[in-house]
Amino acid sequence: MIVFGTDGWRGVIARDFTFENLGLVAQATANYVKTLGDNPTVVVGYDTRFLSAEFAEETAKILAENGVKVFLSDNFASTPQVSFQTKHKGAQLGVVITASHNPPQYNGFKLKAHFGGPAVPEQITALEKELAQVMENPKKLSLKNLDNYTGNGSITMFDAEKDYIAHIRKNVNLEVIQNAGFKVLHDPMHGAGMGIFSKILSNVDAIHNEFNPSFGEVDHPEPIAECLQPLMDKVREGGYAVGIATDGDADRVGAVDEEGNFVDSHRIFVLLMKYLYEDKGLRGSVAKTVSLTTMVNDYCAKNNIPLIETAVGFKYISALMSTQDILIGGEESGGLGTSLHIPERDGVFNGLLLMEMMAVRKKSLKELCDELDEEFGTHRYRRRDVHVSQEQKEAIMGAAAKNPTQLGKYAVTKTDTRDGFKFFVDGGWLLIRASGTEPLIRFYSEAENMEKVDEILDAGLALK
Repeated sequence: MIVFGTDGWRGVIARDFTFENLGLVAQATANYVKTLGDNPTVVVGYDTRFLSAEFAEETAKILAENGVKVFLSDNFASTPQVSFQTKHKGAQLGVVITASHNPPQYNGFKLKAHFGGPAVPEQITALEKELAQVMENPKKLSLKNLDNYTGNGSITMFDAEKDYIAHIRKNVNLEVIQNAGFKVLHDPMHGAGMGIFSKILSNVDAIHNEFNPSFGEVDHPEPIAECLQPLMDKVREGGYAVGIATDGDADRVGAVDEEGNFVDSHRIFVLLMKYLYEDKGLRGSVAKTVSLTTMVNDYCAKNNIPLIETAVGFKYISALMSTQDILIGGEESGGLGTSLHIPERDGVFNGLLLMEMMAVRKKSLKELCDELDEEFGTHRYRRRDVHVSQEQKEAIMGAAAKNPTQLGKYAVTKTDTRDGFKFFVDGGWLLIRASGTEPLIRFYSEAENMEKVDEILDAGLALK
């Protein structure tokens, strides 16, 4: 079964994500890109998961066999690197073989637009139409060895990292970071961000920095508190100024302060928003998904900054960034983009920008976070991912659709159904969404303390 979710197609390797199904999607991609103009070109990259390199090569050969010019990364590459190169090389599309933060048994196929961000919903719809036709009438191709395609110039192998790093050097003040003397610990979570920070900064150490498609002690490569205990422990024990984590394809960021405390993506977003607006003097609208902190709403209202809220999925944010003047846009999962960069999530770029803020303001990450509490009041957040059967999923989402008036002892004051079901209570909120790529339901909550957050989450889980 091939289903495109909020961020491409993902499936379990050998069950759903097979070479046969990949061939269908690659053929549909070839058909689609040829509708976008003459001399179709696609950039293809891949992460560090099991068989990612082989899946990427297969994709490249199918595209080339259909007369599409392909730039194929000669090593693993992060999603933001592929997005950057898609724009940099003037390609119509980019493809990344990755399942991002999913568990190790998954792989996936992300589609990137010419402007250097996720394909917009209209493009995914067009691709799905092509896919339906391909599945009805599969095209039999006789693929050659990779050398045949590189030899005739239809596939060009290239370094996805070099120009990307040069772009970072132009847009992040690395000198002020270096002069601050930060001791940095990076956790790439065995993903495509491996080695990148040490090529940009000195005095960087790393954990989980070797190939391991099973992710070792990392349950799944997502930079959230539940997966970052090793990073938190080592930052505290090693006297690091900051810990930065990137997910499997390095488009999401998580942070740990100097005391080993996890800094969630909500606070990272607000810190960078404030830094861009207050220190760099940049202007523009702010875009956020419904799952992101209400601190953003409060800051925008205070400073008369136009705010746009969207459904969950960075593709909605990216579409806005490609057509409007957006200062910063993002979602709760650690993915955000800024006007300094391409309209794409980038854990490496945003981790560096966070360090730049620390250096410019001459404050530790904990001090910056404490200032947020002083300015906005305490905001604490937690997300629970609950694995369910299809029957359970339908029951839970059906209960949410009944618009409950109470969440435990808290009265529901407002409901937002823009994406899933978001219930507001006094001083907090709960969002319930079914995952589009995994058999689970996500429960998100924010309130003034963790006790209340957990109470709201428990009430959401108990809905019937």
